[in-house]
Amino acid sequence: MRLVDAHCHIHEEEFDADREAVIERARRAGVVAMLTSSLNASEAQKALEVARAFRGTVFLCLGMDPTVDDECEISAVMGLVERLKQELVAIGEVGLDFYWVRSGEARDKQVERFRAWIRLAGELGLPLVVHSRSAGKYAIQVLLHEGYDKVLMHAFDGRVGWALKGVREGGFYFSIPTSVVRSQQKRKLAKAVPLENLMVETDSPVLGPDPRARNEPANLPLAVEAVAAIKGLPVEEVAEVTYQNAVRFFGLKLSP
Repeated sequence: MRLVDAHCHIHEEEFDADREAVIERARRAGVVAMLTSSLNASEAQKALEVARAFRGTVFLCLGMDPTVDDECEISAVMGLVERLKQELVAIGEVGLDFYWVRSGEARDKQVERFRAWIRLAGELGLPLVVHSRSAGKYAIQVLLHEGYDKVLMHAFDGRVGWALKGVREGGFYFSIPTSVVRSQQKRKLAKAVPLENLMVETDSPVLGPDPRARNEPANLPLAVEAVAAIKGLPVEEVAEVTYQNAVRFFGLKLSP
């Protein structure tokens, strides 16, 4: 099997002590590519260094945690995205987080910033990896209103009906995390969304099969196996289709 971990954070400090071994374990498990996503300005440089060190296996996405309320930091990351666009495969993760942010004013500010990220992705012609915790409906509404269709909804926690609206009207992709082995919501999502619109992810170091343990890309086959069982399809088919979806969507140039 060839697999792509469509969303992880392999640059984060949880992997500083054994990153090379973690990546080698992933390769042995069939993971030929990992997309690492930064969440703020301080992470961006680290993510860039890791992607350069493992070029052809680790690919770079730069984004911003939606809960960050610092215009200077957001502008700095946007500028970095523009300068590094030749090294990026996507902008992300960006989006909305209504789990941690509850006030109407703060949520409205998130929406406006999300619109700015969508427009930047359009200007640069880059795919967009979207975070939408407790805000799936609203994120999809904004994306459809903006008319942007190069979209991966990562670890979507919203209702299946809104996911299917994103598929029908926007052609959006959804990445199923390894937590699908223990999450009924993710299982419903995996069942409802057509395979042609699915990818798989680990979101390492979180969303693993065991919520108490560090997750890592080597666990990705668990997501593939779960999706295959849910859909009643061969594991090899799910692996290959999600691989092709990711390679095409991100324009990946893989190591031989």
